[in-house]
Amino acid sequence: MPLSANEQPVVVTPDAPGRRIGSPRPLLAGRIAVLAAILLSSLSLRTAVTSLTPLLTRVQDSLGFSNVIIGVAGMMPTAMFALAGFVSPSLGRRFGLERVALVAAAATVVGIGGRSLVNDTASFLALSGLALVGMGIGNIVMPPLVMRYFSDRIAMMSTVYITCVQIGTMVPAAIAVPVADAANWQVSLAAWAVIPFAAIGPWLWVLRHRRRNPNTAATATADHRLSAPIWRSPISWGLAIMFGSTSLITYSMFTWIPKILSEAGASDGYGGLMVSLFSAVGFITGLVAPTLCARMANPYPVVIACAACFFGGFAGLLWAPMSGTLFWVILVGVGPTTFPMSLTLINLRTRSGAGSAALSGFVQGVGYLWACAGPLFFGVLHDAVGGWGVPFAFLSVIVLVMAAGAWAVCKPRFLEDTLAPADTSPAAR
Repeated sequence: MPLSANEQPVVVTPDAPGRRIGSPRPLLAGRIAVLAAILLSSLSLRTAVTSLTPLLTRVQDSLGFSNVIIGVAGMMPTAMFALAGFVSPSLGRRFGLERVALVAAAATVVGIGGRSLVNDTASFLALSGLALVGMGIGNIVMPPLVMRYFSDRIAMMSTVYITCVQIGTMVPAAIAVPVADAANWQVSLAAWAVIPFAAIGPWLWVLRHRRRNPNTAATATADHRLSAPIWRSPISWGLAIMFGSTSLITYSMFTWIPKILSEAGASDGYGGLMVSLFSAVGFITGLVAPTLCARMANPYPVVIACAACFFGGFAGLLWAPMSGTLFWVILVGVGPTTFPMSLTLINLRTRSGAGSAALSGFVQGVGYLWACAGPLFFGVLHDAVGGWGVPFAFLSVIVLVMAAGAWAVCKPRFLEDTLAPADTSPAAR
């Protein structure tokens, strides 16, 4: 699948660990279509989740399903994202990243739009699953696409696409209920199919230009194989643990902050406002995390600061939830800065597009599978002991696990080097 002369990837030569020497060029020089495609796709990577959560009660009343289905709907995002993580690398190698991104956008459109038209629970869940798989595949292919087309501007483009993901997380949750009040829940859900639909055009444009220039295909597709399985690298496991632990904590807080504050005497509205604040803090930290990672040879001190924020916020929500609530929620909101850091490190710890694609799939597949247990186990522990001390102790242990994984990946080295066989030739000895 060739690139046009105007949309060839920037060739970057690895230098010392943690650095790349490239040929920076203007951001929009020959890259307008792929930039538009990446931005629109990134905006749609959470909309099917956060547009539904505020409307679940209305959907339940309309379709007549039980609370068990609500629990299933709550676990589906991380489960489908994990599934996408395991299948996306092989799809990318077989069909190309751009084609996979195009199909992922189309699947998201069909899933989001279709579920607003059905009248039975099974179809609603199936189409929601289709949308989530499409978004999950988009999660996986975004980092290697940034590596392929913007390897001269990894930190900046990582900031841009992560910011788009955060916007696509916050805005649907904020306006889902007002749109449903003005129209109905079907319109409120279906409206978010517009963004991935808009991404289809730019991806088609990119693919058309690649097909018209077959002689440039080798530049972008020659490095489809790594020298060893991805799971043999400590970078892979460290980053998967860092990413998965952060996601586990984040989804637990999204789910349980309202309940924690409600039991402390707060109103439902106040609990919802604190969830919004938690999201907003993550949005702000996502703007700076990629740059910090790119500028620091070893960004582990940032991880330690995030862990400290987690511990402080947990302690406050446990022992004084209604005294200084804003401060505790802000502290907990700073903690998941390790999430955009993880996404940025996918590219900063790889030398090639093949490495980035394989690492992205492994990290998000294993990480989201690990994160599935978080909200459920947090609630089970609360029900078992009748308080929040043990659940917060559980999350504190997960913070320590996250810090241990980050130690392995923050060291300035590359995935491909950790997979390369040792040189045992006489000359090497």
